[in-house]
Amino acid sequence: MNTSAPALFPMFVKLLGRKCVVVGGGTVAESKIESLLQAGANITVVSPELTDKLEQLERRGNFTWVRSKFYPSQLDGAFLVIAATSDNATNEAVFRQADGRGILCNAVDQPPRCHFYFPAVVRRGDLQIAISTNGLSPSLAQRLRKQFEREFGPEYEDWLRWLGVVRESLMQRNLSFATRKRLLAYIASREAFEHWLSTKAGESVLQEAA
Repeated sequence: MNTSAPALFPMFVKLLGRKCVVVGGGTVAESKIESLLQAGANITVVSPELTDKLEQLERRGNFTWVRSKFYPSQLDGAFLVIAATSDNATNEAVFRQADGRGILCNAVDQPPRCHFYFPAVVRRGDLQIAISTNGLSPSLAQRLRKQFEREFGPEYEDWLRWLGVVRESLMQRNLSFATRKRLLAYIASREAFEHWLSTKAGESVLQEAA
């Protein structure tokens, strides 16, 4: 009998404008709040106090601060919630309330109280490489992140932007499906990337592929 846990379902979620609640205002909450800000979430932070860094973000209007302990009603209308306090009882209460309401919850560093995990992420503009170990070894995920950061340097941001422009151009041309598919595969190849790096002349790469 296979007793292993089901595999996680990997996906990238659009949080723009969605209400996300972070319970906790300490250093553990900082990186989570920053990630939510990058995604354009509508963030509510519930905590009696904030770190200096979070106070600065709050003064800039980056999130709404509810200066209190946690109450279940604070989850009304939330899409997801993060329990980021140092108090196990509070984290448990947040998770139970979220679970009962069908709200996605992550209790930081507490896998049994998580519906989802924050992966280790390599970001190069619109390119995101997310790494998860299903909570078994965050240290391995971080090691792999550093490895991929070396392999996929900052140049990938510009290259991906160029790929998007070229793809849009190809989609507007009167090309057969097979030809378009071949060209799109070529411009995303390692060979095309190295050519782009050496010449930064994208049109010449397309000419060679045609």
